[in-house]
Amino acid sequence: MCGLSGEMRFDGTRPDLAAVERMSDRLAARGPDGHGIWSRDAVALAHRRLKIIDLSERGAQPMTDAEQELTGVFNGCIYNYEELRAELKALGHRFRSTSDTEVVLRAYQQWGAACVDRFHGMFAFALVEHRTGRLILGRDRLGIKPLYLAQAPGRLRFASSLPALLAGGGIDTSLDPAAVHQYLSWHATVAAPRTVLAGVRKLPPATVRIVEPDGTYEEHRYWQPSYTRRPEHAGMRPTEWRDAVLDALRTAVRRRMVADVPVGVLLSGGLDSSLIVALLADEGQRNLATFSVGFESEGGDEGDEFRYSDLIAREFATDHHQLVVPSDRVSTALDAAVAAMSEPMMSHDVVAFHLLSEQVSRHVKVVQSGQGADEVFAGYHWYPRLADAAREEEPERYAETYFDRPHADLAAMLQPHMLPQDDVSGRFVREHMAVPGAETALDAALRLDTHVMLVDDPVKRVDNMTMDWGLEARVPFLDHELVELAAACPPELKLADGGKGVLKEAGRKLLPHEVVDRPKGYFPVPAITHMAGPVLERVREALSAPEAKRRGLFQDSYVTGLLAAPDRHRTKRGANALWQVALLEIWLQTHGI
Repeated sequence: MCGLSGEMRFDGTRPDLAAVERMSDRLAARGPDGHGIWSRDAVALAHRRLKIIDLSERGAQPMTDAEQELTGVFNGCIYNYEELRAELKALGHRFRSTSDTEVVLRAYQQWGAACVDRFHGMFAFALVEHRTGRLILGRDRLGIKPLYLAQAPGRLRFASSLPALLAGGGIDTSLDPAAVHQYLSWHATVAAPRTVLAGVRKLPPATVRIVEPDGTYEEHRYWQPSYTRRPEHAGMRPTEWRDAVLDALRTAVRRRMVADVPVGVLLSGGLDSSLIVALLADEGQRNLATFSVGFESEGGDEGDEFRYSDLIAREFATDHHQLVVPSDRVSTALDAAVAAMSEPMMSHDVVAFHLLSEQVSRHVKVVQSGQGADEVFAGYHWYPRLADAAREEEPERYAETYFDRPHADLAAMLQPHMLPQDDVSGRFVREHMAVPGAETALDAALRLDTHVMLVDDPVKRVDNMTMDWGLEARVPFLDHELVELAAACPPELKLADGGKGVLKEAGRKLLPHEVVDRPKGYFPVPAITHMAGPVLERVREALSAPEAKRRGLFQDSYVTGLLAAPDRHRTKRGANALWQVALLEIWLQTHGI
């Protein structure tokens, strides 16, 4: 919905307003409809607005309450804001706007930091208590909306994107070896609170941090569903689970239609996005705007899945928009997509999302997306391999199945100064798997994927690429009540039918069988998958640049071997190893690091 930024000083000086303005300027694409800045004592807040709810200036931010006790900036959407507004009015609160931002302020006044427990939505916010000088930072349960932090002597800065913090200046841009280890192990994922830069961290999902005027802070995680079977579900038959999932998804989709502007759908033609379209049609939506993207074929790989998206568009009579991108456009769009990344993301569909978002933003400001269903409902091919693992075997089995490469391989890739002494990525997984609250090995894997890997790869990718065009993407499969239900669902129902079994059964009630029973698809971008033409030239340019030589991140012999056979070297998960290595270097150079 927006972009926020700010600074809090702990050294008795005033905030650097010029730096806050630079950060806000870097966030202009996230909020092209309005701009505001506010400062009092040790804190400054800035905001870039995308008008979705309450299109009047009464919804402008930073927003200060009528009693001059609280000022805040907010990014995202509280889907149940109208219900909360009515509840707060009954408790004596008065409102000057119809915005969800004002509901956030009033909710904090009424319930304190526990207000987040009442929010259904995606959000990141920063609130300042005028009387105490405290700063309150919060992030939604699934980390859909980002919040980056940069601590330095005497100050804390925060922003909706990492490039915005860089624009403010004064950031330690040295690389974090543990984060690079995760990047190369987990398909470019870096788990919160780390980023690849030592001087930038991110507030973890489902977390509230309360910062005191002297810089000390308390931080607590307010939500984590249990991945165990619950007594209230005892005896539920598979058909009852199917209906419960369908009802929860219907509620999630309905919630995400809350807006004062039209809402469309990104329609890939897969089960997940098709279910969103079907449920909206079932709710009475007519002429729903849907959008699909495809690319030219390359190396024998098809570049689109239009036959499925067209089928759904016809079935539910949507106002469908089909975008075909020529291969030469991929190479020219690559740098813009990398510039939009808050962190390096190697998945080839990042360029597809960026190009699609550009086109979609010309038609609507809000879309629903099917992101997250594979992690929540066990749709990936590696989950069956984990299902029969004993708990003590689970971390090793997960690493064998999910990791791009083992720790031992990194010694041949990285220069010695960048190689951690121990397997930090493997240790992270072992520690996560050992935390109570997961009944089986598969439950532990799904918890890790949903609350760590999903947040800092697919979810971040969708937010970054859409918001770079002032487009808000909403993800009903990450409705927290749906996630709680899925976490409690017996693993065998999720694994059935090749994965996402319970979701496929729900789909059979609404969708053509060709869509439910189709092979699993991905956003195909052949020009990147096969390191073709201009993309390969861009890769060579980045890896041979003076900055890359100065940085000395990778072993020269390893890079030489990749470039000698650009399409031959694959990670254990099948990704192009050259692309993974080059993308990190391209991202660093693009952001002036």
